[in-house]
Amino acid sequence: MATFFRRKAAAVTLGVLALTLAGGGIAAAQPATKAPAEVAQPGAQQAGVAGQPPVTAAEAQQARAALKVSLAPPAAGSVAWAVVTSGGTLLQHSANVVSATKYGTGQYQVLLDYSVVGKAFQATIGTNDQFNVPPAGEISVAPRNQTPNGVFIQTYSSGGSVSNKPFHLFVAN
Repeated sequence: MATFFRRKAAAVTLGVLALTLAGGGIAAAQPATKAPAEVAQPGAQQAGVAGQPPVTAAEAQQARAALKVSLAPPAAGSVAWAVVTSGGTLLQHSANVVSATKYGTGQYQVLLDYSVVGKAFQATIGTNDQFNVPPAGEISVAPRNQTPNGVFIQTYSSGGSVSNKPFHLFVAN
């Protein structure tokens, strides 16, 4: 009786393996024509308005120089922060924030004097005026391409179009 169950289990195992491999082969087949990226992956960012501008040689040199300025990175649990105007001017900031740059409509970079790879970023639309009533809008934040100590921020109107907005940035260490 035990031999019968062993043979049956082996046959079932081989059958499942064969079906899994056959199904995997079907799923891996490539279509003859490729669908547009927005159809294939709705959340994927397209190059252009939503993408980051390329890093110039001068910007890369500035980022490397900023990394050398730091005496010591912030302690674990501390926060680096910056308040930036819609024009890209750095108004207020913590000691580790080096500069803010505006690239184009709604596109900004904030440089720090330490690597922010693997850190948590948070940005919010905000001002530093006496009434502290920020304009309506949306914001996104990401690591800056090819710049380990840079953070890329993009601001939008409430309707979703790229728009210049003041913002607050926090980097958790």
